[in-house]
Amino acid sequence: MIKEKRESGVLLPMTSLPSPYGIGTLGKSAYRFVDFLKAAGQSWWQILPLGPTGYGDSPYASFSTYAGNPYLIDLDRLAEAGLLDKKELKGIDWGADPERVDYGKIYENRFAVLRKAFERGRGELAQAVAAFREQNAAWLEDYALFMALKGHFGGACWTDWPEEDIRLHRPEAVARWREELSEEADFYVFQQYLFFAQWQQLRDYAHAKGIRFIGDIPIYVALDSSDVWSEPYFFQLDEKNVPVEVAGVPPDAFTEDGQLWGNPLYDWDRMRADGFGWWIRRVEGAGRLYDMIRIDHFRGFESYWAVPYGQTTAKIGRWRPGPGMDLVGVLTGWFPNLKFIAEDLGYTTPEVEKLLADSKLPGMKVLEFGFDPDGDADYCPHNCTPNSICYIGTHDNETVKGWVRSGRGQRFLKFAKDYMRITKEEGWCWGMIRTGMATPSKLFVVQMQDLLELGPQARVNTPGTSEGNWQWRMKEGADSAKLARRLRQVTKTYRRLREDAAGEAGQA
Repeated sequence: MIKEKRESGVLLPMTSLPSPYGIGTLGKSAYRFVDFLKAAGQSWWQILPLGPTGYGDSPYASFSTYAGNPYLIDLDRLAEAGLLDKKELKGIDWGADPERVDYGKIYENRFAVLRKAFERGRGELAQAVAAFREQNAAWLEDYALFMALKGHFGGACWTDWPEEDIRLHRPEAVARWREELSEEADFYVFQQYLFFAQWQQLRDYAHAKGIRFIGDIPIYVALDSSDVWSEPYFFQLDEKNVPVEVAGVPPDAFTEDGQLWGNPLYDWDRMRADGFGWWIRRVEGAGRLYDMIRIDHFRGFESYWAVPYGQTTAKIGRWRPGPGMDLVGVLTGWFPNLKFIAEDLGYTTPEVEKLLADSKLPGMKVLEFGFDPDGDADYCPHNCTPNSICYIGTHDNETVKGWVRSGRGQRFLKFAKDYMRITKEEGWCWGMIRTGMATPSKLFVVQMQDLLELGPQARVNTPGTSEGNWQWRMKEGADSAKLARRLRQVTKTYRRLREDAAGEAGQA
């Protein structure tokens, strides 16, 4: 009998790394964290989407499904390359709290610094940038022009641009504006060159250490994105490119009004007629970043909640059929070397369960949903199946300490404590880490906040809220050698130690 390979990893958003510039970057702290994961015997680093963010700062609402976030470009590495002077980085206000990202300060100051690098490097790096531009022309040209146009029109969503021809992406208008805003578009191309150069270097380093990346593909793209602006015919838009219906989820036990996401919905008939080429290109782009892709809101491939455009809540809507295995089969067949995770949380039906079974993709098990003293929840540890990815909680959930303090009632907590045999000495965080490691799931992923035993102030995101999210940052030095040794020991106990780590001493 062939045993299922068992692995584990850590979830830490790239923006949550420490750095002197107000936000995590692809610099020294990222390399240090790879070293931490290696010393701890881990196999995977799970991150959130890496795209450029807009209003609300959510990585799930990006200006492009292909582009990288310029906030993540490491400034020290630019200085080392001669593109910046270290003196130029002093005295800039990146935010006062090293444990929170101040996106307002980052937005105000980051681009002025990157523009200095652009002015210095555009000549010296012209050949390399030109080659990068040619290789990525299919998405990069529209993205760079889109961002230049947003700047020209005061940051407005493209649906509010005052000139109809460019708002509707008419070819003659695109050509005219591309010439008029060529300098600004070149700046956005340069940013992408820097991001992908730094990302590839980090990814190569991680691979050499035996660490691979898990990243997300949000099922929907943002309305205010180059994706929708440049290819509106793949979305459910009217003749003025205004959405007919938008995405969301209906009311449930957690949200009385449901969640109104507002993303434009796909025209699945047109995408199917095109052989799902748009999705193939999208996953190919994600494969440049990640080794395993978590398909966010996988249930939307079976059926999705469509809310009439203009509604203020998701209460009013209808279920509409998704592409099902027509799309899932194309993606898994087209990319045999990519691993996928089906994010199957939330409202499920027998039809969704059948799609997951037919796809053969691993689903997700979240232990924070698993302890019902009156039932036998699917997420209870003994119900985790080998073909699943186990989490204590995701970026959308409480930290363990926040979960314990969230008023679930003594009866609930007593059952969970008795089930996991948690002692005062071990504590809730490490007791749940041990429990997750022990499940049959082939992969267990723990949030860094729970390794650090942090409280609710370290929560990454609270769904249904628009403020205070995506801000948590890890303290400098928190990924210590002592912590790596402790994580390595529990990883080894439950036979999840990285295969090439068996002979390592475990020092970080």
